[in-house]
Amino acid sequence: MASVDDGNGDDGGKLKRKPYEKELRKLQEELCYLQAWVRKTGERIVVIFEGRDAAGKGGTIKAITERVSPRVFRVVALPAPSDRQKGQMYTQRYIEHFPAAGEVVIFDRSWYNRAGVERVMGFCTPEQHERFLTLAPTVEKFIVEGGIRLIKIWLEVGQEEQEKRFRARIDDPIRQWKLSPMDVESFTRWYDYSKARDEMLDRTDTPHAPWYVVDSNDKRRARLNIISHILSTIPYERVEHEKVRLPPRSKKHRYDDQATMKGRKYVERIF
Repeated sequence: MASVDDGNGDDGGKLKRKPYEKELRKLQEELCYLQAWVRKTGERIVVIFEGRDAAGKGGTIKAITERVSPRVFRVVALPAPSDRQKGQMYTQRYIEHFPAAGEVVIFDRSWYNRAGVERVMGFCTPEQHERFLTLAPTVEKFIVEGGIRLIKIWLEVGQEEQEKRFRARIDDPIRQWKLSPMDVESFTRWYDYSKARDEMLDRTDTPHAPWYVVDSNDKRRARLNIISHILSTIPYERVEHEKVRLPPRSKKHRYDDQATMKGRKYVERIF
């Protein structure tokens, strides 16, 4: 993988697009090999992404999933809980999305909302927060002992880079949807989030379900490092496939199937 001082970075040391895309292609090919192995072996994998707003979770998940099957790699990004869900066991709405055999589930934020945004914004009581931090390691131990591979990743972005990304979202119509009122409010509470992060990592970083922190100030490097890390934690092997050979097309019932398309309503060719 390209390093900062090898001529592949810009003036700020960030990875340039061409070497990034070259390395990403290699890693995405490995993800396809991983996918085949997961399907063959019936493995169950959960990957959770947490981090500050604008840390790059969405872009990383897109890089992971854009070349694999959505039937194998499922992304779960839950909205705020409904009134009914608020009356359930806290982790219940997340467990409903856990993988069956041969699946990888990626959580774009997870049950750790209770340790972060819910704690900082006052959406849970101090007692609920404490109970979560106390029980989370035990619950995750049961998850792992039940045969699920659990990978926990925290994306860490600095104040200056986060502000830069927020400001870029303000005026860009393609990215404005990413900037919610909650994001704006959280922007003012940097150190509250820092304290919540520190306590969460201190109390839920365990041997059976460790946290791995990624510097995401350079989004491209972060994506490559995360994919490489995920691949390194899973003992997958390349699955041999019999080479597909296309059979000859049948000429039976042959007719002019293009003539029947004349006069149909086609999308206007603008491009």
